[in-house]
Amino acid sequence: MQDAFLTIWNGLPVFMVHSAASLALLIVGMLIYIKITPHDEIALIRAGNTAAALSAGGAMIGLALPLSFSLAASVSLWDLLIWGVVALVFQLVAFRLVDLLVKDLPKRIEAGEMGAAILLVAFKLATASINAAAIAG
Repeated sequence: MQDAFLTIWNGLPVFMVHSAASLALLIVGMLIYIKITPHDEIALIRAGNTAAALSAGGAMIGLALPLSFSLAASVSLWDLLIWGVVALVFQLVAFRLVDLLVKDLPKRIEAGEMGAAILLVAFKLATASINAAAIAG
């Protein structure tokens, strides 16, 4: 039992630093995502737009998934930060591409169209899964 407590005590600082770094990357990623979307998702969510909430939630999970694999595969804090940034860049580019490829997607989200939001979330999660697997090797 004492060995278990010793292991936890020794690993806790690394756990806390890596978790905090991953959370910081997620927050930065979400802030960038909010800035690059052509509509104000926060205002839409506050106004009760479910499609915007679904889209933002999908973005958060889509960013968190590759970050979690970066966290699991990292061997150091620098490794986590480098791969975390790479994962976020790939995800943000993919999110922006789908905005450009699907006609009037931002306007459809603004209008509260759930079909458009579901398609967007599916794309976000699909690319996140592929990126996460690529990071895991």
